[in-house]
Order: sequence, then structure tokens, then C-alpha cells
Amino acid sequence: MIEYRIDRRSGIATYVQIVQQTKQALRLGLLRPGDRLPTAREVVEATAVNPNTVLKAYRELEREGLVEARRGLGTFVRRTLGAAGAGTPLRGELADWAARARAAGLDRDDVAALFTAVLDEHFTQTQGDDT
Repeated sequence: MIEYRIDRRSGIATYVQIVQQTKQALRLGLLRPGDRLPTAREVVEATAVNPNTVLKAYRELEREGLVEARRGLGTFVRRTLGAAGAGTPLRGELADWAARARAAGLDRDDVAALFTAVLDEHFTQTQGDDT
């Protein structure tokens, strides 16, 4: 089951953090169709956020067709996202790269900035461009 971590200093709305973390878990295969999300009460107890915030996040996920609420049972995953499963070879390569970046003295923000720059270079190209 997913455990949400809320960063109150991030400037990102709490419900958006819950949505983003759920989507990340779906992309990585940590959540699969049929899995139950924690109840709003469980999230509130673990994170001290307002129950309405959790419900807002779950409604957004439901609106996107990723989860479904089942009255009296909870909220369940309907479908996954992407194909970046936790056991893929690319994840291992990325983990090795992150370890090398850390050993080279880069901190988390440096690595995030570098990775984002490379992503932008490779994923903002026009379609059909193979470079």
C-alpha cells in the first residue's frame, strides 16, 4: 500500500502531491489494478492533512479514470500508467547514474536540474526527429 509523504514547504498543493505520488506509484508498478488506496482516515492519520484534501485528490484520480470509489469498501486502482516498472533495466541504470552523480558531489537539487534539462532536450523535440 502506498504511503503519502507531504512536503508542506514545496509550494505544491497537498491534494496535488497526493495525486502526483499516486500517479508515480502507478507508473512504477507499485500500485496495480485492484489494489486499494489507503482510506482518507488512514491518510489523515499518517500525514495530518484535512480529510477533504484527501477526498479531493481521490476525486481527481477518479475523474481521470485511474481509480474508482466503491461505497463502503474504499478506493481501488482501475488502471496503471506507463511501463516504467520498478524492475526494469533502465531503472537500474538510472540508479547507478544517480549514485555516480552523488559521488561526484551533486546534491538532490543539482541532480534534479540536470535530469530535467536532459529530459527537456530529449522529449521536447519535434515528432519524427530521432536525435
